[in-house]
Amino acid sequence: MTNLSELSSFSYQLLILLTVIFSKAFVSHFIYHEPLRFFQFYCQKLSDKVNNPTNSPNQQTIAGLVAIVVTLPPIIITLWLFESFVEVDFLWQVLLLYIALDSFGITKVSKDIAQALTAKQNYVAKQTLKPWVLRETEPLSSLGLSKACIEMQLLRTLQQGYTVAFIFITLGPLMALCYRLLLEMHYCWNTKLTIHKYFGLYSKYLVNLIMWLPVRIFSLLLLFSSIGNNLILFWRLSRKHLFQLNNNVALLLLSLNLSIKLGGVAMYDDKKNSPEKLRKISFNDKARQPQIADIIHATKKINNMILVSLFLMIFVAVAIEYIASNI
Repeated sequence: MTNLSELSSFSYQLLILLTVIFSKAFVSHFIYHEPLRFFQFYCQKLSDKVNNPTNSPNQQTIAGLVAIVVTLPPIIITLWLFESFVEVDFLWQVLLLYIALDSFGITKVSKDIAQALTAKQNYVAKQTLKPWVLRETEPLSSLGLSKACIEMQLLRTLQQGYTVAFIFITLGPLMALCYRLLLEMHYCWNTKLTIHKYFGLYSKYLVNLIMWLPVRIFSLLLLFSSIGNNLILFWRLSRKHLFQLNNNVALLLLSLNLSIKLGGVAMYDDKKNSPEKLRKISFNDKARQPQIADIIHATKKINNMILVSLFLMIFVAVAIEYIASNI
């Protein structure tokens, strides 16, 4: 039987990833927990302290960069130094990845929202969705709630799950946790809120830069899943978004696969300014608006892409071990 020490680096990382996925899925089935809740509180208080809306845009932008610099390096360096005292490397990596990896409650939340909308309980659906999105949910109709829920599923999965796993496999647990902390900063200092329009610019750009490759991998899987169903058309419509520094390509391809319209106007409120409508890009404009059933269809589509990614990684790991054992 092969020992852990005899596994290739890729196989070893994949084993840790699968261990954390199954462990967190099991725990999340009984209780939703957020290991980074205290860090979210810290980010909010830091913003309240150093982000002065009366300063010039340039000063606010620099303040946002300084906030990142004084926060992330000390945490990562401390964990890196502490790592040398850890005897069981496997458990240490499992712990760091467990903290970094999230989005396990999304499937249940989406199902709850779909059930509430089916029962005409729009208020319940709004309250269920509200903690998961930045936008205001009160003005949303049933169609708007369905659209917001589908977009939330995709973006949260890409941000908190897919990208974290990709960074862990390629760069290790410390970098995966570093990205996740940066993502939490981006959530707290989102530039869609007027008060963070400049303060959150660096966290936004850094997150988008880190996510660029894993989002493209996921998007290509979405594209290839449409083989036999307008693959060439989907490619022509999406290729202009492929090299942009955002998640538009994934949103467009999901909307094309589900034959629905996504994106458009959204309302945001930072509690210190009046609610403001933000006109975002629309995807698949000529398609119909999302229905309640599309929430479930989106969940299945996104989860299928995750399973395909895991099977591909397992196949690569098996091939590597087979080649290594025959050399």
